[in-house]
Amino acid sequence: MTASKPLRLVPLALALALAPAAAFAQQNIDKVNGSITAEAGQTYGTLETVNGSIRIGDNAQVADAETVNGSIKVGASARTGDLETVNGAIRLEERVQVQGGVSTVNGGIFIGLGGNVADDVETVNGSIGLVDADVGGGIETVSGDLTVGAGSHVRGGIRYEKPSPQWFRINKNGRPPRVVIGPDAVVDGPLVFEREVLLYIHDTARTGAITGATAVRYSGDTAPTE
Repeated sequence: MTASKPLRLVPLALALALAPAAAFAQQNIDKVNGSITAEAGQTYGTLETVNGSIRIGDNAQVADAETVNGSIKVGASARTGDLETVNGAIRLEERVQVQGGVSTVNGGIFIGLGGNVADDVETVNGSIGLVDADVGGGIETVSGDLTVGAGSHVRGGIRYEKPSPQWFRINKNGRPPRVVIGPDAVVDGPLVFEREVLLYIHDTARTGAITGATAVRYSGDTAPTE
């Protein structure tokens, strides 16, 4: 019995030896100037920078990621908390799981095949695209096109807020945002439009009540072009 005691201590010794490495792998990264890269398959705490992009590798785990001037790109099958930027796009590759929301001000948002966002998806100036993805909250925006692609599910609603007078002065496009709810897509909540949009809903899609826009139904693979 006494001879086996050192063997019983081996797992404890290994755990103590690996503890510093595990703590380092989950550290927060905080910068003012410079990009941040979370390596594929590794685990991190919060990633924050002011001037720089954030790249999260495939299968990585990150608590939250936030920047001010820079984009955020998340690799396939990664898991994160909230993703936030002010000036920059946010792109999620296939099967990304976000246990929080996705938010930007000036930039588009793309959620790839099989992606899941637990809370809201928000932008002000930028397009939003979902590909067979699930959003647990709602989608809110002011300008920019929106595509809820085939098989996607938005469990909240969709809201387009009324642009400010300043936005009208600087907008040179003039075309209303194009909103497409694709084949077999579902939006559980209401669709509220406080501004003019071009709304296309596939015959197989299901949505909540629509306020502020008239839907054009279509049956093909792609929505009509205006």
